[in-house]
Amino acid sequence: MTAISMPAAAVALAQASPSASPFVALAPFFIIMVIFYVLLILPQQKQRKKLQLMLNELKAGDKVITSGGIYGTILGVEGDTVQLRIADQVRIRVSKQAIAGMQAEPKES
Repeated sequence: MTAISMPAAAVALAQASPSASPFVALAPFFIIMVIFYVLLILPQQKQRKKLQLMLNELKAGDKVITSGGIYGTILGVEGDTVQLRIADQVRIRVSKQAIAGMQAEPKES
């Protein structure tokens, strides 16, 4: 076959074969979207809900870590802010959203 007749043969073959249904053509796209949802979006939503639950249950005396790496003990919770004691006679006020998590309990050996 010559270079000119090769594309013509491909066009003729494409016209001769019956076209696939739109569902079959889009099925790989939907499968990839489901995989992304299960592997990426769903775990992130669970983690966000867990963090929000922890932030709503903060109370005085809890030992927390801020997103900036500051360790402190909660002295009070006022709306969207938390007052932390980070050292003797040192208190800071931070946003609840700045709390990254609770401090791990010390292990007894």
